[in-house]
Amino acid sequence: MESDWAAKRRAAARVHEAALAQAQAAESAQARSLLADFVAKVKALGIAPERLEATGYSGGRPYKTDVVGWYLRSNRTVATDPEGRYFVLQTPGGWAARFTGVRLTPEEPPLTVGRGGRDGEAIDLKDLLALRLAELTAANG
Repeated sequence: MESDWAAKRRAAARVHEAALAQAQAAESAQARSLLADFVAKVKALGIAPERLEATGYSGGRPYKTDVVGWYLRSNRTVATDPEGRYFVLQTPGGWAARFTGVRLTPEEPPLTVGRGGRDGEAIDLKDLLALRLAELTAANG
C-alpha cells in the first residue's frame, strides 16, 4: 500500500507542475505581444521580410526554409515571421535537406532569449527587439 508521504509528494509535484505551466504560458503571451508590436513597427517602416535560413546543429552551410521573416539576432539563430511567430533557426538538417530545404515549426517565445546558453548570450526579448528595430531602421534609412 502506498504511503501517505508518497501521495503528498505526488500531489505537491502536480501543483508545482501546474504553476510552472501557468507561468510559462503567461511569459509566452507577454513575449507574443512584444513580437506582434515589433512586426507592426517593421511593417510600418516598409521593411520586407526575407526568406529565412537555418543552420545545422553542427554548423556548416545554411539550409533554405519554408518561412519568410526577420532575423532577431545578428547570428541569425532566432527570427519572427509576419504573423509574429517565433522560430529557432537550428535544425538537424541532413543530406536531403540540402536540396529540399527544411520545414520550421514555430516555438513558444521566451522573454529572455538565450537563457541557459553560454555566458553573455542571454538578452531580454524587449531589449533584443529594440536593438534589432534600430538596426533595421538604420539599414533601411
